Amino acid sequence: MTMRTASLDSGQGSDHFPAAKSGTCPIAGRFLAIPLRAPQYRRVLERRNRSAEAPHEDLVDHLVRSTPLQRGEATRVVLDVLSYFDETTEEFVRRRHRELQSQGLRNEEIFERIRHEMPHRAVAPPDLSARQLRRLVYG
Repeated sequence: MTMRTASLDSGQGSDHFPAAKSGTCPIAGRFLAIPLRAPQYRRVLERRNRSAEAPHEDLVDHLVRSTPLQRGEATRVVLDVLSYFDETTEEFVRRRHRELQSQGLRNEEIFERIRHEMPHRAVAPPDLSARQLRRLVYG
């Protein structure tokens, strides 16, 4: 697996440390190892790499100033929020189905709940029937 390493602690962008082999951060909130193919960050990182400067550094700076978060934690929060809103309808339906299924809900309840949640997304997807939702999950 190809890994991207980033220095999020110094704010300088010049210090780079290798990612842990396990893909986990050895010091939480300081250095973030992001697998290049991680689905939750794929589109966010592609957009970010197209621009010369990181477009959300001002937001990270604001979070560092206004919260007790360290720079690494703030960057991780920004990436998580961006990837959340970058989800396609299909990815949202599949993710929510897994989450609700792990809580022990039956498919009938799951699809009804997802149908009610979908209009509240940042960009509301089309109104999908329970059958269409099942097809997104199971193909």
